[in-house]
Amino acid sequence: MSEIVILSGSPSESSRTDLVLQFVGKKLKHEGFSITHVSVRDIPSDDIFNLKFDSPALKELTSLIQGAEGVIVGSPVYKAAYTGVLKAVLDLLPQDVLARKTVLPIMTGGSPAHLLAIDFSLKPLLAALKGQSLQGVYFQDCQIDKTQAVNPIIDVNVLERLKKELYYFIESVNQSKDFAIKN
Repeated sequence: MSEIVILSGSPSESSRTDLVLQFVGKKLKHEGFSITHVSVRDIPSDDIFNLKFDSPALKELTSLIQGAEGVIVGSPVYKAAYTGVLKAVLDLLPQDVLARKTVLPIMTGGSPAHLLAIDFSLKPLLAALKGQSLQGVYFQDCQIDKTQAVNPIIDVNVLERLKKELYYFIESVNQSKDFAIKN
């Protein structure tokens, strides 16, 4: 199983959220973690729309998350919250799918006006699934350059915040792993 699952809630094929999540995945891979990227686009829309709880794609996602030592969930901000398709997918997973998991929430948005979307929308959703959320990082669109594949984050301050959150994420995942080994 994967050590870290990165779940993108972006319905767009080329999104800033996905760029940030790919960047995060490369950083974690460099630190020795096994990474699995999953997108809401990977789940058949018919399964989501028709509430197919027994969908093979949803069963696989559940298994990946339950086998992971940490989860990163990213979403663009739509109408002051995470995307509807992310909510729909998470609604189809077991209510405790994130139990005992360190979760790093990441959101992207067009302006600083949606900075609190992590605290008031995404983190409560992750908590409802029993996830242990870190503070998270919010990116404004102007802080991400879609033409930069290696490092799309062009704002030094937000890049430093991301590095700190990744440090805390790694520490928490390693502590959980050590705890599980000892017990």
